[in-house]
Amino acid sequence: MASMNNNTRFDSSMVNRCLLCFDAPCSKACPSSVAVSDVLRSLYFDNPSSAVKKLEKASCSDCNAPCEKACLIKSPVKIKDIFISLEKEDKPQSGKIDVDLSTEICGVKLENPFLLSSSVVASTYEMCARAFSSGWAGASFKTICSFDQHETSPRFSAIWNHSNSFAGFKNIEQLSNHTIEEDLAIFRRLKAEFPTKVIIASIMGKNEEEWTYIASECEKAGADVIECNFSCPNMEDSSLGSTIGQDASQVERFTRAVRKGTKLPILAKLTPNVADMVPMALAAKRGGADGIAAINTIYSITGVDIDDLVAEPAVRGRSIVGGYSGSAVKPIALRFISDLSNTKELEDMHISGMGGIETWRDGLEFLLLGCGSLQVTTAVMQYGYRIIEDLVSGLRNYMETKGIKRVSELIGKASSTVVEHTQIERDTVVYPIIDREKCNGCLRCYISCQDGGHQAIIIQDGKLPKIDGKACVGCHLCKLVCPLGAIELSKKAVKKK
Repeated sequence: MASMNNNTRFDSSMVNRCLLCFDAPCSKACPSSVAVSDVLRSLYFDNPSSAVKKLEKASCSDCNAPCEKACLIKSPVKIKDIFISLEKEDKPQSGKIDVDLSTEICGVKLENPFLLSSSVVASTYEMCARAFSSGWAGASFKTICSFDQHETSPRFSAIWNHSNSFAGFKNIEQLSNHTIEEDLAIFRRLKAEFPTKVIIASIMGKNEEEWTYIASECEKAGADVIECNFSCPNMEDSSLGSTIGQDASQVERFTRAVRKGTKLPILAKLTPNVADMVPMALAAKRGGADGIAAINTIYSITGVDIDDLVAEPAVRGRSIVGGYSGSAVKPIALRFISDLSNTKELEDMHISGMGGIETWRDGLEFLLLGCGSLQVTTAVMQYGYRIIEDLVSGLRNYMETKGIKRVSELIGKASSTVVEHTQIERDTVVYPIIDREKCNGCLRCYISCQDGGHQAIIIQDGKLPKIDGKACVGCHLCKLVCPLGAIELSKKAVKKK
């Protein structure tokens, strides 16, 4: 049997009902002292190699599955069946090469690429200390400013997956509610207690003098990098936040003011609420920035309460446009990262990527399109700091499998594959092939091809789908909708005239 590795996706439907409990009762119930919840979490976060390693000394075949009896779900996760299937896999081979997960931001070393992004997840000493102890390489602290914050309640809403997680997340949260002095004291304490962790000072000023002053004070307090928040969508003052990030002249002006106050590396955190981010990045470079952080959240309304007839989140009968994040925005984030990475004038700029990173795979995709560091918020808000274990181990497992020693070998390796419309090949077709052993005759592929495709699937023997090669254009809609993964692909063929 082939070894399970992190290049092959585990059937997440087996574990996506898991609640990912704190102090999980399934682990407490295991007679073999297996950290059951940790195994399930690794599978949930697309990290099967680590799950298999955690079960190396366990045998579930003769167990009466007390873990399932302890499960808090009325119809419990089939833990025993999942674990037995994992036991049958060859153990992942590791240790063949020494993998170095360290990377850097403009010369500032990171022990791994994963940072907390500027938000509520990095807003107090206690929170950052717990995150650093968990394995995060550093944090971009919640944006420091001099003006009062007026938070509202509630301030979050979400778009849900079919499982117990949300795909998209909206916030109308503002900046740090501490004084500048209080935040600087936190920096000093964190730097003293966690000298190897990287502190990024996210800052926002009301004018040039204030941008300069705050940057200077953050450097004195021990910050390693300055991040200019030109992108927050939730500001009461319409002249701040994303308004700056939509005006190249202001981006350059305020970046220049920050450079005046510090010798530290500067990242310009840019807004995706523009048609093209590249002019803003070039403006930041002219102003003295060393890199770009992208993307911040996207203007959004996640929905309307159809009973109360108020947009969400509703605050005493009203709502506002807010910032959208979570896994749903990853494709948009990757598009902007690709634009930046493929701009020759920006090739010497560091890119700190964010926007929908939830698993190690997500992070890897950002690296491959040109990011040198990664920032995470929404996944932490939903699952906690503990996800760093699978982010790090998943990336390490992948690199070991591929024989890749350093993160730097991954950065930008897929950038050149994104080309202009005129440059893509259009003379061949890849036809789908139906695996008869996997197909159960649900005919989801037939429905989609009939009503959303090219009517290239016919029903054979009254119940099984068959590809009509004369009608098929190789769009692959059928492959995407198949719930069992029963549709594979042929080799490329020249299009029939």
